[in-house]
Amino acid sequence: MRKHLTLVAALQIGFSSIGLIGSIILYFVFSFAGTVVGNDDIASTVIHFIGTFLPTSLLLISLLGFVGGIGLLTFQRWAKVLVIILAAIGCFFIPIGTIIGVYSLWVLLQDETDTLFH
Repeated sequence: MRKHLTLVAALQIGFSSIGLIGSIILYFVFSFAGTVVGNDDIASTVIHFIGTFLPTSLLLISLLGFVGGIGLLTFQRWAKVLVIILAAIGCFFIPIGTIIGVYSLWVLLQDETDTLFH
C-alpha cells in the first residue's frame, strides 16, 4: 500500500500544479475579457464576478491538494483526511477527476493504509 499511497500523493501534487497554472491562466483570460467587454455594466459585473470566483476557487483547491499531497508523503493523518475530502470533490470532474478520486478513495480508505499514518 505504500506504493499506492505514494502514487496518490504524486497525483495530488501533479494535478494541483496543473490547477495552479490553470488558475493563473483563467485570471488573465477573464481580465482580457473584461477589457473587451468595456463599459457594459451587466456584462462587466458578470465577467468580474466569474473572473474572480473561478480562479480563486481553483487556486484554493489546488493549494489544498498540493499541501495534502506533500502531507501524504510524510504520512500525516491530517493530510489523509484532507485528500479524502478533495478526492470526493474530484469525483464530480468527469472523467479524469473521477478516476483519480475513486483510486485515491480506494487507497486512503484501506485498513492497510491506516497503519502507515502516525
